[in-house]
Amino acid sequence: FMNRLREKEVLVPNPYNRKKVSRISLDNDAVDCIAFWTKNPAPMLPYLKEMDDMGYKYYFQVSITDYEDDIEENVPDMADVMATFILMSEKLGKDRMDWRFDPILLNKKYTIDYHIEKFEMMCRWLHKSTNRCILSFVDHYRDGSYGEPSEKEMRMLAAAFSKIASYYQLPLYTCAERIDLSEYGIMHGSCIDKEKIQRLIGYKLDIEKDSGQRRECRCLKSIDIGVYDTCVHGCRYCYATKSPELAKKRYKAHHPEAPML
Repeated sequence: FMNRLREKEVLVPNPYNRKKVSRISLDNDAVDCIAFWTKNPAPMLPYLKEMDDMGYKYYFQVSITDYEDDIEENVPDMADVMATFILMSEKLGKDRMDWRFDPILLNKKYTIDYHIEKFEMMCRWLHKSTNRCILSFVDHYRDGSYGEPSEKEMRMLAAAFSKIASYYQLPLYTCAERIDLSEYGIMHGSCIDKEKIQRLIGYKLDIEKDSGQRRECRCLKSIDIGVYDTCVHGCRYCYATKSPELAKKRYKAHHPEAPML
């Protein structure tokens, strides 16, 4: 990624036809803001100053969940990710670090009570390092030994999470959820958030909602430079990695000087 910023461009293959490749400018004049989604922001720590010196504006959406390696096989330890989150918040400021408790799935092991206990623990550690927590319930993109929470279960979780977050004065938002949880003080949110980005960059944006996303998604139009089947975290619920073996093969074959993943 840093090599792509230095070269001011990246090549992105079409997810449905890899022979079709888009050339995306990463010149400062073409980039309003960079939004990172990650479960492991630590590799970016040595490069924050360089990005600042280059003049880029950016923020991080960090998913910190309570699952073990039966669900998230290669994700760093939860305590390590929280420590990195707190450190990055100290460097960048709370408004550039969003915590995602996402996705919420249920099975015999990961019960409602389990999630409530872990959520309270994470709020205790993270509430001073972020201005919001974003919730999302799992969707069945792939088969898995878990169920999508029912509306009753969503509301039970929302009531408990809201009480905990209120104690820590941490605003809660949902991500691309149809259910209205405003009665619990949980509002619909957006990851590519217009007001947030305008605060970070210091000027107004004339950009519409991204019509290519799900109807419930409220994000602004943006360009995704990620590529399917390249992440080796091994999360069983992931929609972006249909073949873990292909992801490992691509990861091993990738060269850091290459213009695309």
